[in-house]
Amino acid sequence: MKVVAFNGSARKNGNTAMMIAALFKELEKEGVETEMVQLAGEHPHGCIACYQCFKNKNGRCIVDLDCINNCIEKMLAADAIVLASPTYFADVSTEMKALIDRAGMTSRANGDMFKRKLGAAIVTQRRGGGIHAFDTMNHFFTIGQMIIVGSSYWNIGFGREKGEVADDKEGLNVMCDLGKNMAWLLRKLHK
Repeated sequence: MKVVAFNGSARKNGNTAMMIAALFKELEKEGVETEMVQLAGEHPHGCIACYQCFKNKNGRCIVDLDCINNCIEKMLAADAIVLASPTYFADVSTEMKALIDRAGMTSRANGDMFKRKLGAAIVTQRRGGGIHAFDTMNHFFTIGQMIIVGSSYWNIGFGREKGEVADDKEGLNVMCDLGKNMAWLLRKLHK
């Protein structure tokens, strides 16, 4: 069983990565393999609406100048996909939006190729706007016929400066509960 998480923060190893690490700690205790992909510095481009993915039907985006096809391959190889983003102007980062649009369009063009995989969204925020970002990522899962894993509260951590999310004990506990729920569901699905 494998879970891949995509960190949509423009900052590597910041608050969003810390939330993913808290989730991974619990998953690894349960014997689940984990991998984090950090989009910072990768500069993924948004969808150009060329619809070549519908023509080619090869599970790849025609734009092959960045990391998106590699991300799609990692999504296909995983049993669960985690999308994590800081809140930028009440939504996800541009890196995360590029991943959602291009992986989502490629999936739709290829028969919803992430169908029935597990999904979970994680948000970090300074004060507000996180629910919209949370919804944006969850819409990727629902339109792709994926199964969203819940936790004991919304998967949101509070902190602006690097490392501040470590003070959000409730947010970190939510990650622990999310990890337990995801591991439980993975075991049920893989019996």
